[in-house]
Amino acid sequence: MQVVTLCGSMRFAKQMQQIAVDLETKQGYCVLQPVFDADVTLNEQDIANLSKAHFKKIDLSDIVYIVNLGGYIGKSVTEELQYAKLQNKKIIYHET
Repeated sequence: MQVVTLCGSMRFAKQMQQIAVDLETKQGYCVLQPVFDADVTLNEQDIANLSKAHFKKIDLSDIVYIVNLGGYIGKSVTEELQYAKLQNKKIIYHET
């Protein structure tokens, strides 16, 4: 079973959750995804910790799955994509 990390803007959090379900149930991947809760206020240290954890998820992954709905890839996802490429990870784009 291959491990996939989802990367995408948190504006797509709901869609990313459905994509994760589809990847696991229909394609048999183990999916790692960003932690997100719109009801929680995060300080700078919290954000730094989440970012560090997300890059570790990329390290653990065989594939990085870029969710770029409407062609949107923000600054953070661009950084994650560049990092994944440096780590020679397979990249899949989910575009609509």
